[in-house]
Amino acid sequence: MVFNVSSIDSIIQQIRNELMAKNKIRVDIHEYMRKATSYSKQSILLLHQKRFDDAQAMLSNAKKIITQLQDQAVACPELIYGGMFSATLQEYAEANIFLTLVKDERIVTPSELGVPCVDYVLGLADVIGEYRRLALDYLREGAVEQGAVCLEVMDKIFIQLLALDEAYVLVPGLRHKSDIARRIIETTRGDITIEVRRKMLEDQLKRFEFSKSSDPAVC
Repeated sequence: MVFNVSSIDSIIQQIRNELMAKNKIRVDIHEYMRKATSYSKQSILLLHQKRFDDAQAMLSNAKKIITQLQDQAVACPELIYGGMFSATLQEYAEANIFLTLVKDERIVTPSELGVPCVDYVLGLADVIGEYRRLALDYLREGAVEQGAVCLEVMDKIFIQLLALDEAYVLVPGLRHKSDIARRIIETTRGDITIEVRRKMLEDQLKRFEFSKSSDPAVC
């Protein structure tokens, strides 16, 4: 059997060109995802510094990139919807949930963020870790009451995650994150308990010292 070699050469060359073009798109997409993830992480750091406007600006940058990627998914779904994009959306969801809770004392919804429910839930689980960091900042400042409020928020989020127990199989990684969240909460509870007791003892000593100095019978 004889066939025209030049014809298969042209076919392979066409395939090669298409694959190279797709690979360039893949590289660009991964860079966009990296930037969006970085913006979300920076937003969280700025939030801990109480620079709310700067944190919001970072999230706006992340949102623009994520919107562009979602638009590109129409043409290249196999390049967009993968592990890396899911991680980007989780980080974006975490930053938005954390910012809205701290700044506006409400929880943002998946539809508001334009994030799939699975990525939203995984991002929500990570918010517990950020609230531990916030609680420790308050404890260092001597603001035990605010630290206790952070613990209360952590508990409320965790209880809601437990309500998804039957859906764990549909949210890969949620059980692991929930286990981590449980340990974080219990460690934070211990830190706050110790600080509350220390503060109570300190207040008692102050009252004792005051009563001792104001009592003329005490030399």
